[in-house]
Amino acid sequence: MLSPSLAQEIAGDTSAVIGFNVLITDAEGMVIGSGDSSRVGTFHEASVEVVRSQEPATHNASQAQQLRGVRPGVTLPLIAGGQAVGTVGITGTPAQVRRFGLLVKRQTEILLRESVMLRSRLLAERAGEKLLADIAAYDPEVVEGDFLVFRAAELGFDLRQRRIAVAFEVTVPGVPAHRQGAHRQGAPTLALVRSELLRTVGEVFADPQDIIATTAPGWIGVLHRLPSGGSLESLAADCRRVTDVIAAQDGLTARAGIGEPATSVGGLHDSYQDACEALRLGTRVAGGSAVHLITDLRVHQVLTAVGQSARNRLVDLTTADLRTQPDWPALRDTITAWCESGFNLVRAAAALHVHRNTVVYRMNKIEQITGRPLREHRTTMALYLACLADQLGGGTDSAVRRRRGGR
Repeated sequence: MLSPSLAQEIAGDTSAVIGFNVLITDAEGMVIGSGDSSRVGTFHEASVEVVRSQEPATHNASQAQQLRGVRPGVTLPLIAGGQAVGTVGITGTPAQVRRFGLLVKRQTEILLRESVMLRSRLLAERAGEKLLADIAAYDPEVVEGDFLVFRAAELGFDLRQRRIAVAFEVTVPGVPAHRQGAHRQGAPTLALVRSELLRTVGEVFADPQDIIATTAPGWIGVLHRLPSGGSLESLAADCRRVTDVIAAQDGLTARAGIGEPATSVGGLHDSYQDACEALRLGTRVAGGSAVHLITDLRVHQVLTAVGQSARNRLVDLTTADLRTQPDWPALRDTITAWCESGFNLVRAAAALHVHRNTVVYRMNKIEQITGRPLREHRTTMALYLACLADQLGGGTDSAVRRRRGGR
């Protein structure tokens, strides 16, 4: 529990402050830290009785000579969790050093508790990272879901509760993807702000059942327990709170992807993969938004699944004449808004932030160029899918899949 490196650091620093040598032993009386480095590794006989009795002891010169490795001074037990885990001794005449004894003991115990808490937190973080990575890469033919449920239960998480996956991506603008974790003059380093990013996410997703872990530099995954009555709108608002706080830090941007609810390991795997897909797809079709829900991007997800070649053929054969027009982006947005507004002229105009007459003009132009009426839904849906495929552009980014922890 009391590491030699910590003991040496405490002993060295404290000795320099009080002007007397401070010595720290483990529970067996071996010196593991001392202002006098020559005493490290020696046996301090007086500590054995102090650990056993958990009571301090003082030794004058004649008493110290009768004990192995002991010099005049005071020895006090170090207590952690109700047990003596070692001792701290101060060398000097008892009358001189006794006044420092309680202060040094308490300070050492405080530092010891902080070290234990830090180590416990780091171990919990690593266990959470491993659990999330295993869920992200889950394959029922390789590992049974019940095994991951058991492992999660050991960490205090019940994977059978209704959860939803969220993926956060934090980037340093202007830095290539493969350099995001590296240092750049004047810019934050994601590896250095990792703890701060986890703290920011943890302040919003504060449910003890929320599993929060980093999957790569700049990537944080959350398996959020959905409370009774919780909605996707509320979750999206929480995600925006996180991205806003991170964006307020100089030189960082953040986005979030949200999957769908699940109550099994396989479902959580799909939900996390969907959250990462929402991030990837959302950037291509809704670059101005910081939060993307996979429920809004299912059609885009299906289109990416058919492959780049098939998408290119759909775009070329369906929109060839339209894409030669100088206002093609506006025409494409009009087709998209018309379909996503339920083929309603007023709602389409509102979605495009233009007058309804502008929408009518564009629709007439599209019909003239294609020779097909936009009120024929089968024709319109083909155009709609081609417009989405055009927005998606390039194929699946395998680098994104590697960073997010998937296969």
